[in-house]
Amino acid sequence: MPAGIFNSTYYGKDYRAGAALLRARRPYLFKNAATGLGLCIFTVGVYAYTIRAVGQDEFSDVRVPDAPAAPAAPESKQ
Repeated sequence: MPAGIFNSTYYGKDYRAGAALLRARRPYLFKNAATGLGLCIFTVGVYAYTIRAVGQDEFSDVRVPDAPAAPAAPESKQ
């Protein structure tokens, strides 16, 4: 029994993908690339929409105090 990490004929002695593995992956190359591109476009679109939607908030209805409240003095226990 051969020893090593990959005991498959898909990988060579130097652990690189062999010709058989490249042939097996070839039919899925375009579909996987298109799916990955679609996911990236969707992610960037959601991010851009979120940033744009949050950027339109004016916060004019939020009441901001003039000065910060002074911290309460600690009570001494005797």
